Amino acid sequence: MKNLHSTLGKGLLFEKLLVVIGWIWPVNILNFDLNLLRVLDVLLRERNVSRAAEQLALSQPAVSNALNRLRETLDDPLLVRVGRQMQPTPRALALEAPLRQALQQIAWQLSDGRDFDPARAEQRFEIAVTDYVEQLLMPELLARLAEQAPGLAVRVRHLTPQLPAEALDSGELDVLIGRFFEVPNRFARRAWRSETLRIVAAREHPQLRSAPDLAQFLRLRHLWVSGGQTRGMVDQWLSEQGLSRQVVYTTPNYLQAAHLVVGSDLVTVLPTSLAEHFAQLLPLALYPLPFALGPFHLQVVSSALRARDPALQWLLEQIDQLRGTAA
Repeated sequence: MKNLHSTLGKGLLFEKLLVVIGWIWPVNILNFDLNLLRVLDVLLRERNVSRAAEQLALSQPAVSNALNRLRETLDDPLLVRVGRQMQPTPRALALEAPLRQALQQIAWQLSDGRDFDPARAEQRFEIAVTDYVEQLLMPELLARLAEQAPGLAVRVRHLTPQLPAEALDSGELDVLIGRFFEVPNRFARRAWRSETLRIVAAREHPQLRSAPDLAQFLRLRHLWVSGGQTRGMVDQWLSEQGLSRQVVYTTPNYLQAAHLVVGSDLVTVLPTSLAEHFAQLLPLALYPLPFALGPFHLQVVSSALRARDPALQWLLEQIDQLRGTAA
């Protein structure tokens, strides 16, 4: 277990962690191996011994041995094998968030950024976005990471209509990028990019040869991209006017929408940059909306507790710098 000391970081504030452990578990903390906490954290995140061993740079037997010690100390199976995965017990689920928060807060409070070197850092970030933002941002971001921080990795999660606050709190997610209506004050927000909307239709659409007026727009058959929203700007505006449109197909995927309208009588409304991108690749026509909506705004959201996390702050700075170049 020697290698685990480096995973907890130099100069770990053991006194603070002892208080946390004493609150979480009624065990003899004086005899508790604190290195096991990092193993448990990664096992609960990965739910697979092989992947956890890879994340910890340990052998599988070492991780299995650590899990057995945890089970004996805490008098609970913690993780039970179901098929190829391990499912956490109710007690393990109850421990997951406070354990991760304790480990992360200690690491963040200890760090002042002086030890962070992007060129040498090794870390994986979990980012929740729609496929639209992924297309908009990730090619440029990945190119920048490859050049400046080759040891940093990104795993993209699908952004759900409900803001995943618990995942941000626990550290399961590092960053959210999207259009958010309400963000709790405990999260840090920064404006990232503004976009307008365009109507997208097949170039040979049977009923559409020019920009539609409102009456014609309402008669058309619509595909709605829900992507990280419970209600879109178009339907919100129509509802305020006492109107509605005929939505016959709903998908969470922006990138799929452009392909679905080709060769059909469906129309969709997409962010302008995405619409223009697909109009260069597919036989599509773009039209302005028959009413003024103005732009919508994308925000970058992260935990305010991680203001001293140098790796995350470096990543946020890279995302911020790409607000005008991603396309």
